[in-house]
Amino acid sequence: MTMSENQRNLEAGLLLNKNRNDINECRITVAVLFSTFVAVCGSFCFGCAAGYSSMAQTGIINDLGLSVAQYSMFGSSMTFGGMFGAIFSGKVADLIGRKGTMWFGQVFCIAGWLAIAFAQNTIWLDAGRFSTGFAVGLFSYVIPVYIAEITPKHVRGAFVFANQLMQSCGCSLFYVIGNFIHWRNLALIGKLNCIQTLLSSSLCDGRRRMIYRFLFSGLIPCILQVVTLFFIPESPRLLGKWGREKECRASLQLLRGDDADVSEEANTIKETMALFDQGPKSRIMDLFQRRYAPSLVIGVGLMLLQQLSGSSGLMFYVGSVFDKGGFPKSIGSMILAVIMIPKSILGVILVEKMGRRPLLLASTAGMCLFSLFLAFSFSFRSYGMLDELTPIFTCIGVVGFLSSFAIGMGGLPWIIMSEIFPMNVKVSAGTLVTLANWSFSWIVAFAYNFMIEWNASGTFLIFFSICAAGIVFIYAMVPETKGRTLEDIQASLTDFVQ
Repeated sequence: MTMSENQRNLEAGLLLNKNRNDINECRITVAVLFSTFVAVCGSFCFGCAAGYSSMAQTGIINDLGLSVAQYSMFGSSMTFGGMFGAIFSGKVADLIGRKGTMWFGQVFCIAGWLAIAFAQNTIWLDAGRFSTGFAVGLFSYVIPVYIAEITPKHVRGAFVFANQLMQSCGCSLFYVIGNFIHWRNLALIGKLNCIQTLLSSSLCDGRRRMIYRFLFSGLIPCILQVVTLFFIPESPRLLGKWGREKECRASLQLLRGDDADVSEEANTIKETMALFDQGPKSRIMDLFQRRYAPSLVIGVGLMLLQQLSGSSGLMFYVGSVFDKGGFPKSIGSMILAVIMIPKSILGVILVEKMGRRPLLLASTAGMCLFSLFLAFSFSFRSYGMLDELTPIFTCIGVVGFLSSFAIGMGGLPWIIMSEIFPMNVKVSAGTLVTLANWSFSWIVAFAYNFMIEWNASGTFLIFFSICAAGIVFIYAMVPETKGRTLEDIQASLTDFVQ
């Protein structure tokens, strides 16, 4: 055999191995699909809780005699709990694993729903809402990180965006059933003692009440996730970080398929972890080193933009905005329920076709436009102009804003957060970024009702200004991460300032 023939055989072998690796990287297995579904059950719980506060507002205020401040405290208690969940999210996810963190979060989620279900006063209401928020604070970090670490790079964005899709599904479900189910059955709060009511009811009626309590307290997705977590693998990258090489390869093999060659991906993870282990252990102050500055600015900046745009307040209290604009809340919530899920599905499709950066720009531009539309609508009404058109304008503005949010800004910051931080600082970085998100979410959620009462037009002008600034920030700072490995993204950002 001549040297040229040897060279051709070698090149053919390398090409065959490259094609095989490309096929492995492009494969979407049942294990990846099922693991992603199990993870986003926690996102569905978040959506249910977010939609609940909007649909229950009128009933709770009227029946329990709550003031605007008291109900704002109840509604924002979830985001306040999310702040505390965020503080522990990164460390817990690193200590007990991604799966363990989801189990741990569901303990608080189930306890929170049960507290709300049987609450007789505002103390139990707020405590249940806080407990649910603590769980959601853990979920908001661990779910996108877990999905990003198990999925192939060419579909990573779409799969992580399923986090936002399931939030929209949960929110839409409560927007729909909140129109037909009395808030006492939905929120499971009544003036009468729940136990006395159950004992005095007929057996059939008692069973019906318990079914309502189970279905509409959000327990089904909680229980579903608790059970199915037993059947999914731990993150291979986390196992690699823990030094459990065999389990890392076994997890990759399950996720990529029995006949897939995972040696290259496993070696890349091993080499990356070995490189990180050579340096000092991650501390929160390490994030402020110059080499991590781009990642930190992008991560925190996107989270602040997501919340300060007014998305949390509008989602939590959309019923009060419809009432302020004179549009029927029941009809408006039904329209939102119908629109939000297809828009989120569209985001799942576009995130890998358009890329993160263009979709973020389009989403923020839409939020900017509809914030300005709402500001002008309420401004005209304050001067007695176009009164008959204000309800229609309000509906268009609210639906347009939340649809624009769902298609990009709702999920993309969490996708990018899960991609841009190296494993050696992912714990402290994830904690800081998630804490920033929930801190500003609490501020917006608590202040939103007061701002709407103060000046609805001025409120949406503020949100318009923030969205406009966000467009400039995204254009100047946010890189495109589509189709790149996590290691490549993190290395490029770390080396950017060196």
